[in-house]
Amino acid sequence: MAETQPTAKPKTRKTIITCAVTGSIHTPTMSPYLPLTPDEIAKDSIAAAEAGAAIIHLHARDPKDGRPTPSPDVFMQFLPRIKQACDAVVNITTGGGHGMTLEQRLAAPLRASPEMTSLNMGSMNFGLFPMLERYKEFKHEWERQHLENSRDFIFRNTFKDIEGVLYELGEKHGTKFEFECYDVGHLYTLAHFLDRKLVKPPLFVQTIFGILGGIGPHPEDVAHMRRTADRLFGNQYQWSVLAAGRHQMPILTMAATMGANVRVGLEDSLWLGPGQLAKSNADQVKKIRLIIESLGGQIATAAEAREMLALKGGDRVAF
Repeated sequence: MAETQPTAKPKTRKTIITCAVTGSIHTPTMSPYLPLTPDEIAKDSIAAAEAGAAIIHLHARDPKDGRPTPSPDVFMQFLPRIKQACDAVVNITTGGGHGMTLEQRLAAPLRASPEMTSLNMGSMNFGLFPMLERYKEFKHEWERQHLENSRDFIFRNTFKDIEGVLYELGEKHGTKFEFECYDVGHLYTLAHFLDRKLVKPPLFVQTIFGILGGIGPHPEDVAHMRRTADRLFGNQYQWSVLAAGRHQMPILTMAATMGANVRVGLEDSLWLGPGQLAKSNADQVKKIRLIIESLGGQIATAAEAREMLALKGGDRVAF
C-alpha cells in the first residue's frame, strides 16, 4: 500500500504592525506619555520597533511646547537615530497638522526621501473639537485653539494635490504610500488613480475608523470598507486598519481575524485599556502583537514588510 504523503500546511500570512508614534491630534495635556521632543520620539520609535512594529509612522513636534511642526530640521533630529538603531520602515506624514499648507506638509518627506509616506485620499472635515469637553485646563494655550479650530477646518487633499504628491515623492523619490482612507469615497479615489496607473500595486490601504468627519467605528463599517476594497483592488493591495481612541483594540482585534494588517500608536489612541493610559507606544505594540499571536497569527518583520509592500529599501533614503 502506497504511503500517503502529508499535506503541506498553507503558508501563514504575516501581519504588518504599524506604529504611529505621536501624530498631530493629541496634545500634551492629554497624556504625560505622549512623545514630544526629538529624543522622546526617537526612543519611543525604537522601543516600538523592538516590540514588533515593522513600520514607524512619524510626525514632528516643536520641542518647546509640543505643537505639531512641519520643520524638516526637527524631523532630522530623530530620523537618523531611528534608522541607526533599528531596521523598521520609516514612514513620514504628508498630512502634517491642522493649518499647514501642502508645501509645509511635504517639506520633510521631500528632504528625507523615505521608503514610505502617508497620503490621504480626499479632503474632509476632521473634527477634534469634541475633546474640548474633557479638559478644563490646558498646559499650553495653543492646545485649546488647536482643537477649536477643527470646528471650521477642511483637511485639504484635492485631486491636484494628490497628483502632485504621487509625482514628487512617488516618481522622483521612489517612495511608496500608506494610502489613508477615512471613508468609502476615498477607496474609489484611490481606484481612480490606480486606473490611471499613477499608483502601482501592491497598494498599502490604511482604512481609518472613528474620526469625526469620516466613517464610524461600527463592525459593519469595517466589513463594508473591506468588501469595497476587495472589489476595487482584488489581490493588488495589502489591507490595514486603524481605529481612533477607545475603539482601537476592539476594532483591530476584529480586523485581525479578517486578515488585516494593523496600526497602533499614541497618534491614534492614548489608551491601553478602559481608563488606562498607555505608558508608551511599545505598550500598544506588545498588546496587539499578543492578541494576533494568540489568534494563531504571525508578525511580519521589517524585511518581510518591505517585501510585501515592494519598498525601495532603507539604504535609499536621505537620512
